[in-house]
Amino acid sequence: MVVEFCGLSERSIRTVKTNERDLSISLDLGLRQKMIELLGITKYYGNIKALDNLSLHIDKGCIFGLLGPNGAGKTTTIKILTALTRQDSGTCLIDGYDINEYPILVKSKIAVVPQENNLDRELTVYDNLKIYGMLYGVKDLDKIIMNNLKKVGLEDKTNTLVTKLSGGMQRRLLLVRALMREPSILFLDEPSIGLDPQIRRSIWDIIRLTRHEGRTVVITTHYIEEADALCDKIAILSKGRLIALDTPEKLKAMIGKYVVEYVDKDGKIIRSIKNNKFEAEKYANLQSANLTIRESNLEDVFIELTGERI
Repeated sequence: MVVEFCGLSERSIRTVKTNERDLSISLDLGLRQKMIELLGITKYYGNIKALDNLSLHIDKGCIFGLLGPNGAGKTTTIKILTALTRQDSGTCLIDGYDINEYPILVKSKIAVVPQENNLDRELTVYDNLKIYGMLYGVKDLDKIIMNNLKKVGLEDKTNTLVTKLSGGMQRRLLLVRALMREPSILFLDEPSIGLDPQIRRSIWDIIRLTRHEGRTVVITTHYIEEADALCDKIAILSKGRLIALDTPEKLKAMIGKYVVEYVDKDGKIIRSIKNNKFEAEKYANLQSANLTIRESNLEDVFIELTGERI
């Protein structure tokens, strides 16, 4: 039986005894390690307030999701966390270091996989990774390249031009490139955008492996299913403000477990959220329209909190 602890340092785990019937865990929660802290972050672009007094923390070893529509503040948050822009007020700490005071040190701890594919498409898989590794002074470069390619199933593509790779393979290569530096924190901007469901799930497996290796992962995504499947905690942003922060299950439980949906005579989608299936079925029996009963998801949470869709 494998047991994973999100946000707990190795020192925090005092005893773990487990079998099929018994799981005994003694934890010192005082040693929970915050890898990222945002304290009262505000950011303006001209007269537009992109972030409005944003405060949150991300524990070590978590997969953390930033969820929200365009303009919610996700990209600005990531830019601040990766030292690409400065906040107008507030404090940003990475592993305890102020990002504005120690930008070079902070950058040595992080890696970013951008939404845009910025691989050199005229070079081979191997040459892309070797140039990147040389720029960042990666030791045992050849060994690191092959070990990471094996993790993502690209070890037989070392001499293949990037232009000859599928979209899914190129996304995997972007992940490999970022992981070569063995960062403490990995930032992923829309990691599976444009990929078919099967390839998307293979990317998810790599992300889970990254967390299992002890890294903190921060994801921005528009895919509700992706956030629900991957993230230990999710921050929902709207108009630069944090409107909810919790585990996916607790966020959904906050609004109700079941959704009854139908289209009224004017073509408008009507949604009613109920706490349990009995309430949902009771409500459904009172309606004359064709309807659907389903479990609530994170988009329902967002709509309920903001009136908007992601």
